[in-house]
Amino acid sequence: MARRGAAPPDHPAKGRKALGSHRLRSFPLARAYRLIEPGPVVLLATSRRGIPNVMAMSWHMMVEFTPPQIACIVSNRNHSFEALRRTKECVIGIPPAEFLETVVAIGNCSGADTDKFESLGIARKPARHVAAPLLPDCFANLECRVIDTRMVNAYCMFILEVVQAWIDPERRDARMVHHQGWGKFAVDGRTIRLPSGKA
Repeated sequence: MARRGAAPPDHPAKGRKALGSHRLRSFPLARAYRLIEPGPVVLLATSRRGIPNVMAMSWHMMVEFTPPQIACIVSNRNHSFEALRRTKECVIGIPPAEFLETVVAIGNCSGADTDKFESLGIARKPARHVAAPLLPDCFANLECRVIDTRMVNAYCMFILEVVQAWIDPERRDARMVHHQGWGKFAVDGRTIRLPSGKA
């Protein structure tokens, strides 16, 4: 039996080809999030009192298939937090890799003192069901409403339901970007298909 806190055994499972040295080392807990970022960088647009805003976000995950539901974390130190909590609606835009420089610029300034749409030249158009704008620079847009705020006070986590989804058919195969911390990003690569009986 392994000692508590000891590294796993230094040998591969029987019959399995070894993929590396298997010499594991301790990793700083403060950087653990960089190993398991949940999904692509997205843009979250809100509109409060007629003033639109947009932020970059990568802490999110799907929690239901139909109707689609998404959990996302928006820090209460972020200007978008209050808009999302008060209006209970937003648009999630999924930007292509080519839009990354603008995405980083969005994340590096605050809507509290900057009109990001004006200063960064971000396009917008009216959504069908929510006051927050669609982001046509993104290849997909999800109009969302907040349906559960029970974890907002404890974790700044909102549960959203997607009420309308939009996609640009000419950019359906656009590559997404994934944040790995401190200005480091990974871009989607080759797609691999294997037999599967699941969606």
